[in-house]
Amino acid sequence: MIRTVAVIGAGQMGSGIAQVSAQAGMKVLLGDVSLDLAEKARDKIAKGLAKLVERGKIESDLAATTVANLHTFADHAALAEADLVIEAATEREDIKHRIFESAGQHLAAGAIMASNTSSIPITRMAVSSPDPERFIGIHFFNPVPLMKLVEVIPGLATSVATIEAVREYVAAIGKEIVLAQDEPGFVVNRILLPMINEAAFVLGSGTGSILDIDKGCRLGLNHPMGPLELADFIGLDTCLEITKIFLASTGDPKYRPAPLLQKYVEAGWLGRKSGRGFYEYSGEMPVPTR
Repeated sequence: MIRTVAVIGAGQMGSGIAQVSAQAGMKVLLGDVSLDLAEKARDKIAKGLAKLVERGKIESDLAATTVANLHTFADHAALAEADLVIEAATEREDIKHRIFESAGQHLAAGAIMASNTSSIPITRMAVSSPDPERFIGIHFFNPVPLMKLVEVIPGLATSVATIEAVREYVAAIGKEIVLAQDEPGFVVNRILLPMINEAAFVLGSGTGSILDIDKGCRLGLNHPMGPLELADFIGLDTCLEITKIFLASTGDPKYRPAPLLQKYVEAGWLGRKSGRGFYEYSGEMPVPTR
């Protein structure tokens, strides 16, 4: 049974994973490259929970217990008490391998190591873990506290016991599972990212404006967000990196990144997190950039 969860990476995804795990009553260790970053993330979670209490969305006791369950670290030696370690760093394979090699030196016997990757093959990353049988993909969706789905991706060597333990963990935090094969992008992003990339092609060709592309998908396909709006939310750099991974892994030219997407990333227009992407976010309402 998983009682203590460690999350490596205190950004938006890692903080969300830490929050839902702590809300479920688990002890959570939230870490980053510095203790200051981890503590700032913990404080941000606490402030977010306080706002939910003010709005009557959760009880004050639950918020207090959740914050009390959150502990921070920077030294991987802290991982020795974790039953499950989830890596939630940036979507770069070289960084993830370094994390697994370092973290793996401190794992307790029987502990499970997982990656929150949205696209990188699990089997390939498992070679940097101390035991590929206890290595697995656990892909959450953003924002983690609101999104009900988790993709679980076993690698070639992942044991049945590891899969079942992760199933129990996902159920305990109130999420639903899609079990995916270890293929680039798994299930959801293998479908989603080509749509976002194609929307950037459509925009670049002048076939439709930003507003019309997003409106068309919202009203014509009944999507809650248009693909360009969603790309800004995900991060254009993340979208580009995943698309490049698809192309490199499959060799299929249908995954070639849209030139406009590449230009936006080169310009530092990364979406909401940079204040500008397909939309500009300095005012009260997002404004299309072209």
